[in-house]
Amino acid sequence: MAFDVDKYTATSVSVNWDDLDLEKFRTEPLNETSLRTLRYMTDVEYHTVCYTRDLLTTPSHKEADMSAFMTMWNREEFWHGEALATVLGIHGVTVDFDELKANRLKLGWKDRLDPIKQSVLGKIVGNDFVAVHMAWGAANEWSAIQAYNRMAELEQDPVLAELLKRIAKQEARHVAFYTSQARDRLAKSKKAQVIARLALGKFWAPVGSSIMERSEVVHVMNHLMSGPEGRKAARKIDAAISGLPGLEGLKIVEDSLDKLGIAA
Repeated sequence: MAFDVDKYTATSVSVNWDDLDLEKFRTEPLNETSLRTLRYMTDVEYHTVCYTRDLLTTPSHKEADMSAFMTMWNREEFWHGEALATVLGIHGVTVDFDELKANRLKLGWKDRLDPIKQSVLGKIVGNDFVAVHMAWGAANEWSAIQAYNRMAELEQDPVLAELLKRIAKQEARHVAFYTSQARDRLAKSKKAQVIARLALGKFWAPVGSSIMERSEVVHVMNHLMSGPEGRKAARKIDAAISGLPGLEGLKIVEDSLDKLGIAA
């Protein structure tokens, strides 16, 4: 069934946590490993605005459905960051936009060149860029859902688990859009399939890899994706990606875990 963008934009709301007893973390704090992972997740969610900025220079923003979705998607990802930042704040860990800006400045010329690279790539690839964008977005959102669900399982804290499940539920709507668009567009273009396969196979890395230190990426992947259960989650993501037209057999998540040295 096609994704209803109008319904999505009409029902987009902030993830709610007012009814959750987050204050319990003052007397029952999360451990350092979990806080470090939550901090990573928060930074990634807050950085969505940078990703959206880059896409405004590509063919994706020229289509009404794309623009409508990306606008609401950007807001929801920001709200996810706000929710996670609230949990961190109770633990004395402050995450704000000044810090986010500082992190972006550390990227230096790379950050300033990203929109240019996206624009040039979009012009070279043409309309097939949208199919690649949708496939890449689907991979990222599938990864996000598995990450939040894995975190909820590992922590086993009922309050945190409920918050993470609510965020994952919103991420599921994002996956539905990206997947629907990717499947339709890839099915119509062999060229798009070839480019998407090349892009994902050669350049995809765990979400956050481009903005976080490698040590932080390794920490989060070890925390969430190591061992038999972690690899099981990774294979779920890979199975979903390889189910898209022309992407059969891709194992981008497992391959990236192997490159990072994450134990199976």
